[in-house]
Amino acid sequence: MDKTARLGGADFMRAVACLMVLVHHLVLRMNFYKIPPSLDLTFILARFGNHGVSVFFVLSGFLLARPFWLALDKAQPLPSLKIYAMRRAARILPGFWVALTVGFVISFTIYGFPLDAELVSRYVAGFFLMSQWHWRTFFPVQGDGPLWSIPFETTCYVLLPIGFLLLFNEKLRARSALVSRLLWIGTIAAALIGHWLIVTYLPTDSAGRGWQYGFQGGAKEWMPRYNPIGFFAIFAIGALAAGIQTIVPARRSTIYDVIGALAIIMGAWQLPQSIGGPGEGYAWLGIPYQFPLLPLAVAIALCTLPQSLLLAKVLDNRLSRYVATVSFGVYIWQDIVLTLMPQLLPSSFGSGSDDVLGGWIVSSLIATAIIFAIGTLSYMLLERPVIDWARTRENRATRPATA
Repeated sequence: MDKTARLGGADFMRAVACLMVLVHHLVLRMNFYKIPPSLDLTFILARFGNHGVSVFFVLSGFLLARPFWLALDKAQPLPSLKIYAMRRAARILPGFWVALTVGFVISFTIYGFPLDAELVSRYVAGFFLMSQWHWRTFFPVQGDGPLWSIPFETTCYVLLPIGFLLLFNEKLRARSALVSRLLWIGTIAAALIGHWLIVTYLPTDSAGRGWQYGFQGGAKEWMPRYNPIGFFAIFAIGALAAGIQTIVPARRSTIYDVIGALAIIMGAWQLPQSIGGPGEGYAWLGIPYQFPLLPLAVAIALCTLPQSLLLAKVLDNRLSRYVATVSFGVYIWQDIVLTLMPQLLPSSFGSGSDDVLGGWIVSSLIATAIIFAIGTLSYMLLERPVIDWARTRENRATRPATA
C-alpha cells in the first residue's frame, strides 16, 4: 500500500468525532427531567458525545506526525517547520478567527454581557491562541463555548515538532525504527508527568467554581485537569499510532478488518464507562474522556484500517467524507447556532411545550441542517480558499530555483 495515499478510516473517525460533539451539544438542550424512561439510557450515552474531542486529538496527532515518521525512517531531514506552520495556520486560523469574533460580538450585543476589560481580554487571549493557560480566559468568548479546544490543539501543534527534534538527532536517528517508537513513548510519559505536576501543584480555588457561575466557573471546575499538557498526551498517542502504522507491513489482510472493528467496539464501549461519574469522563491521572483506553482504541483503529480489505471502504463512504470535510466548520459554528435559537425563538428545543421530546427533535433537526449549511459555506468560502492559497505559497517556496 502506498503510505502517502489517502488513509482509510481517517474520514470516518473525523466524521464520528464531529457528530459525537454535535449530538452532545444537542442533548444538553434537552430537559432531562422530561425524558421518557425508555430513552433514559440513550440520552445519557449521547451526553458523553463530548468524548469525541479525544477522538479529534488522537486523529490530529496521527495525521500530523506521519510526515515526521516517514522522513525519520528514510533518513531524510526534518520536514520544513515553516511549511508545517503555514499549513496549520491556513487550516485553523481563518475559520477560528471569524467564529471567535462573531461569538465575541453577539456576547455583548445579544446576550447582554458587559463589554468590559474581562470580556475583551478573553477575546484577545483567544485570538492569539493563548486562552488555554488560565481559567479566566479558558473560554475565550461567551457566544461559542467549543472554541476552548482550538488553542489547546495549537499547543499540541507546537509540542509535536519539539518532541521530534530529539528523534532527528544524528546519534538517535541511526537507531532502529522500533527504538524511535519506544523513545516517543518517553515523550508521552513526559507529558503525563507534566500533567500530574500541573494537577498536583496548580489547583484552582473554590471561590466561584462550578457551572452555576457560568463559563468561567465551569473553567475553574475543569482546570487543572483540563490543561494543554494533558491533552498533548492524548495527541501524542495519535502520533505514536502514526509511527506504528508507517512500519506495519503494507499487505492488506482481513486480520486488519477484525482488529479495526474490535478497536471501534472498544472505543464505543468507553462511553458507558462514564455513566455514574462526571460528564467529562475523568479517568487515569484525572485526564478526561476515558484516558487512556478511548485514545488507545482510536489509535489502534487508525493503525489498522488503512490496511483493511473492506472495513475502511465501507466506513469511508460519501456521507463520512462529506461530514469529515466540513467538520471544522460544524465544530466552530454549532454552539453559536444552538445558543442563538432559544434567543430568537423561545420555544426552541421543546421549551414550554407539552411535547418536550417532539419539540426537541424538531429543533435539533432544524439546528443540524443550519449548522451543516454554515459549515459547508465556511469550508467553501473561507477555509478552502485559504488552504489553496497557502498551497500555492508552499509550492513557490519549495520550487527549485532556475537561471
